[in-house]
Amino acid sequence: MGFGQRAAGGGRELRLIVALLLASALMVGQTPSAARRPQSAAIPHRIISLIPSVTEMLFAIGAGDAVIGVSTFDHYPPSVETRTKVGGLLDPDFERILSLRPDLVIVYGTQSGLIERLGRAQIPMFNYEHAGLADVTQTLRQVGIRVGLADAANRLALDIEKRLRDIRTRIGDRPKPRTMIVFERETGTLRGMFASGGVGFLHDMLDTAGGADVFADVRRQSLQVTSEVALARAPEVILEIRSGPEWTPARIARERTVWGALGSVPAVRTGRIYLLTDEAMSIPGPRVPDAVQQMARVLHPDVFK
Repeated sequence: MGFGQRAAGGGRELRLIVALLLASALMVGQTPSAARRPQSAAIPHRIISLIPSVTEMLFAIGAGDAVIGVSTFDHYPPSVETRTKVGGLLDPDFERILSLRPDLVIVYGTQSGLIERLGRAQIPMFNYEHAGLADVTQTLRQVGIRVGLADAANRLALDIEKRLRDIRTRIGDRPKPRTMIVFERETGTLRGMFASGGVGFLHDMLDTAGGADVFADVRRQSLQVTSEVALARAPEVILEIRSGPEWTPARIARERTVWGALGSVPAVRTGRIYLLTDEAMSIPGPRVPDAVQQMARVLHPDVFK
């Protein structure tokens, strides 16, 4: 996962989130673990969330006032910047968490050390594990139940599901361009390239947006890709998921030219290389319909003008 740490700033943080999500060996169709179910019937009033997607869910359903601490990766909505930062997925600050006296902590399934310490301190947890796009609304509903806002969460989940269905309907039976999603590579070169595999939220977003994943046969959420593999897969569209203020129009233009080294790839020949820099692309939360529509807009510009 170190490849997500090479760049500085917000983009590095968001790439780390993507890498952690994609590398967690979560299987499609996975059911929630027992730890994910409510551990206490009490409605929490002092919530710490270490998961940006769940933080966004909490604010979106009206539980933002109860959120007292967030991770260093949390930047949306803007009001999260007023909350105490308690470390990230790899370096949670247990002492700071404890000092805030939370009555619920949102943790990621791989944070075994933190989970053990919180358990010993008898602090209730919501154990988040993400699999695919459908899991976004499933998690949203579970979060709503846990914080006593089930109706609001269900309304938002229904709206998200409707918006995703509407995108599929608008695309209809149009041909799906063969697409490769890249979420990491070294600046200025095609070395160190990592792409989305045939399972997981990025793959599901692409499918909903009307693209055919060139790695649909690879039953992993991420894989390292060489130039030779990219040539062999011959994508008609290349989508690069990038985030952070450092991705200026000038930098985007420079990085698009790097693909010129693979001139025989259809996407390169036709210029269908897109760098999508909205951070919503990297966070499987309430903004996921916006992210899917951005994908659909470049895949089917005749439909989404």
